[in-house]
Amino acid sequence: MNAGAPLGRSVRVEAVSKSFRLKRGASVQAIKRVDLEIAEGEFVALIGPSGSGKSTILRMIAGLDEPTSGSVTIAGEHPRVLARDHRLGVAFQDHALLPWLTVRKNIELPFRVAGRDVDRHQVDDLIDLVGLRGFADARPSQLSGGMRQRVSIARALALDPSVLLLDEPFGALDAVTRRRLNVELQAVWTRLRITTLLVTHSVEEAVFLADRVVVLSARPAQVADVVEVGFERPREPDLLRDDRLHRIVDGLNARLDATEAESSASGGASS
Repeated sequence: MNAGAPLGRSVRVEAVSKSFRLKRGASVQAIKRVDLEIAEGEFVALIGPSGSGKSTILRMIAGLDEPTSGSVTIAGEHPRVLARDHRLGVAFQDHALLPWLTVRKNIELPFRVAGRDVDRHQVDDLIDLVGLRGFADARPSQLSGGMRQRVSIARALALDPSVLLLDEPFGALDAVTRRRLNVELQAVWTRLRITTLLVTHSVEEAVFLADRVVVLSARPAQVADVVEVGFERPREPDLLRDDRLHRIVDGLNARLDATEAESSASGGASS
């Protein structure tokens, strides 16, 4: 598998603000002049208080939403250009698998949507890569939640995307399954080195997986901090018990607490 065509400095979010229109003409500002840059082959995690606009930023990078002001580009192009060319891979918390299709057919779906011949070798490789050998003919109802998320990630990788966007892919899973899939995703990513943005509520997950962790403030979201993680790859499961990781996690949790306290003091909200 190849991680798409090289894009140089892949993702740029420049001075992006986003407001939403509410009923009766009122509006709320969700994001305020956010700058974010993700280099080619970098894994960045985005964390912040609930309601701080993390998923909104990911949706704008995916071309599913537009900023009110500022710009979002990937290699200098609008994200819709890459989406049209099937160079963006996206996986959400809701796996959105088609229940009547098998694991294999769900992973083949991007080829069919793109009007391409199915690369059966690629599909077989992805099934093996996400640890589902022996389940290719199973339907989603026959799989555990963790296995369904593996299929979702394999489907997002089917067309060798240049950029992978993950929005809380393991958020609905129990803690033990989530940790195991963090380890598996780290192994998959280390092999492919795809430019990746992960939105997550789990600080431990962010630190274990990412090269950098970007902390958003409470609404209206701004970049409150950026932390370089610095652990070498591949990252072994023992790292999850390492004091160095937990010191970073503790520091980031303190920073999140501070952003919420600052928001409360200024009369903000973060529902």
